[in-house]
Amino acid sequence: MNFGIIGYGYWGPNIVRNLLTIDGAKVLAIADTNPAARHRARRLYPGIEITADTEAVLRSPKIDAIAVISPVWTHYELAKAALENGKHVFVEKPFTSQSEQGKELIELAARKGLTIMVDHTFLFTGAVRKIMQLVDEGTLGKLYYYDSTRINLGLFQHDINVVWDLAPHDLSIMDYLFKQMPEAVVATGQSHLNGHEDIAFLTLYFSDQMIAHINVNWISPVKMRTTLIGGEKRMLVWNDLVPDEKLRVYDRGVDVTTNDVEEVYSRLVSYRTGDMWAPQLEQGEALRKELAYFIECAQNGRRPINDGEAGLRVVKMLEAASRSLEKRGEMVPCC
Repeated sequence: MNFGIIGYGYWGPNIVRNLLTIDGAKVLAIADTNPAARHRARRLYPGIEITADTEAVLRSPKIDAIAVISPVWTHYELAKAALENGKHVFVEKPFTSQSEQGKELIELAARKGLTIMVDHTFLFTGAVRKIMQLVDEGTLGKLYYYDSTRINLGLFQHDINVVWDLAPHDLSIMDYLFKQMPEAVVATGQSHLNGHEDIAFLTLYFSDQMIAHINVNWISPVKMRTTLIGGEKRMLVWNDLVPDEKLRVYDRGVDVTTNDVEEVYSRLVSYRTGDMWAPQLEQGEALRKELAYFIECAQNGRRPINDGEAGLRVVKMLEAASRSLEKRGEMVPCC
């Protein structure tokens, strides 16, 4: 499959590097309007066409798929043009800046018989795949909460706030694991430096009493990537920054028993403390797995787990969070 890459800024080099390690994948062209980005690409890949002419890449009959790795406000126009030119599309998260744009792209891809996939890279990590297995097998039991801290110093974005930049990771993971949209979201945050919120807190409410909390921050003195998932039977901690034992499962919880369901005073609370274990995780770079999966889906007509519909659900959650931020923490329905 021959690829054209639109955008060679922060994430684009990772896309190109991984594509070049996949058998049967070729990068024929890289387009970027930034001269410095084109210079970096030429130095590394003298055999690839490097150009500022995005339209030429989108129209090229030699290219089968376009990777849109550009600012979110450009995703809709670029992905639409790629689909109209008969190209499969791999688009960086978040899918689009508006849900109506995402709906249009999904409908266009369906009419053209083309694959559109959103870069939700974390779904292809060994940790998330193992968590999915634990959820499916019922190891955790009924889920109670999802609590994530995703903070660091920078990278500041100039076109989106910290919610649109960092929260899509957790929103896509929850969408994949829990197979349901939250009913509502409460979001609070503040901007300090460039007019966009650089710190925010999201609380999402689900129909089955599950709750999720996401802390995203661009102005933290330390980098943290920690997620806790609590269930009726077991709980887990995922620390993505440690080299070993990224995932730890704890046989701990609270048991409540009662002799009379009408009498709250008869309830007996006991705490369960069992073993902790660190399951073995799949190895390999998640982005490479994701790109190989995209190629497989495009060639075989398979529907990706992170297709346009999955990307659209994340955008809807982001839109609801944005409305809540504007209303200083008012609860907003997600759909």
